[in-house]
Amino acid sequence: MRAHAERLNGLGTTIFAEMSALAVATGSVNLGQGFPDRDGPDSLLEDAIAAIRAGANQYPPGRGVPALRQAIVDHQKRFYDLSYDPDTQVLVTTGATEAIAAALLAFVEPGDEVIALEPYYDSYAAGIAFAGGRRVPVTLRAPSYRLDLDELRAAVTPRTKVLLINSPHNPTGTVLTDEELRGIRDVALEHDLIVITDEVYEHLVYDGTHRPLASYDGMADRTVSISSAGKTFAVTGWKIGWVTGSPEVVTAVTTAKQFLTFTSGAPFQPAVANALALGNDYYDALRADLRSRRDLLSDGLADLGFEVHRPAGTYFVTTDIRPLGHTDGIEFCRMLPQRAGVVAIPHQVFYDNTHYGKPLVRWAFCKQPEVLQEALTRLQKVRGGTS
Repeated sequence: MRAHAERLNGLGTTIFAEMSALAVATGSVNLGQGFPDRDGPDSLLEDAIAAIRAGANQYPPGRGVPALRQAIVDHQKRFYDLSYDPDTQVLVTTGATEAIAAALLAFVEPGDEVIALEPYYDSYAAGIAFAGGRRVPVTLRAPSYRLDLDELRAAVTPRTKVLLINSPHNPTGTVLTDEELRGIRDVALEHDLIVITDEVYEHLVYDGTHRPLASYDGMADRTVSISSAGKTFAVTGWKIGWVTGSPEVVTAVTTAKQFLTFTSGAPFQPAVANALALGNDYYDALRADLRSRRDLLSDGLADLGFEVHRPAGTYFVTTDIRPLGHTDGIEFCRMLPQRAGVVAIPHQVFYDNTHYGKPLVRWAFCKQPEVLQEALTRLQKVRGGTS
């Protein structure tokens, strides 16, 4: 019991909380936390207001309102030709973070190993710790951030239970290729592993194509597919996520999830259901808009002297700070608000093998162009390593 408590206490406060507090205290431009500074489509917002006024303010069904579960099924069929039963193969969750935590609690026993692609979102470490598991990193190395399939295979031991896969990948922006996904599939089948896939950035792909791992032969019954509305519709505060998978997989995740939040987001669920049915013009415009912001920030950071790793997807650009005379991303990011009035996130906190991420910094480009430009103007103060 004491060891478990110490393991959880060791997680500490998230880097996002620390840097967001710094942003407020210093009046900085916050390019740290990945939330947009705009609202989602007007129809989505109006649908939520209408649902509140219509009385959708009490507990929704534990697995989610029927309209949203059906909309998720329709979405998976429309974009990926995946077929699910809305009553037995879909679970609505309080964001993707809860879905990941519930999936880990459902499938990981104390002492089990969970292989995760490093760097990884900080909730992965917390979720694995809550379940009593042991995380085993497989590192995506700069600047290409490609998955080494031999390293993945070598990481598997008799104690391995779960592969935790994130694509499009936060924080690197990598989109796994068909070869990489097939390699993951082969490892999962060979060793009889469950695969949890975090696909929240599925519609934010600018180069390449997102393909769910569940669509590969042999993976439908062993994949816990997770996504959410937050990134696709710019409503990160609504916390509407979902799980799709086989009836057995979804039932297992539901069993854990019901003792976390039970259910949530009653008026938001029908609004998200309608939004998922928006036409291709919405999704195309979303990608085009964010691609232009990616390029604005990437080009601007490159002009300032950073080594820029332009992402294929997500909200985030990664830079190497060494060309500016800095070597420690944590020190750099803690200095930046006072020195330049800008907040970013150090990669180092996303690694077990921290040396790989030490000189890397993540910047969010899901902000208005004028905000990105203001950040670039302020960053002139650190150009050339003057600190």
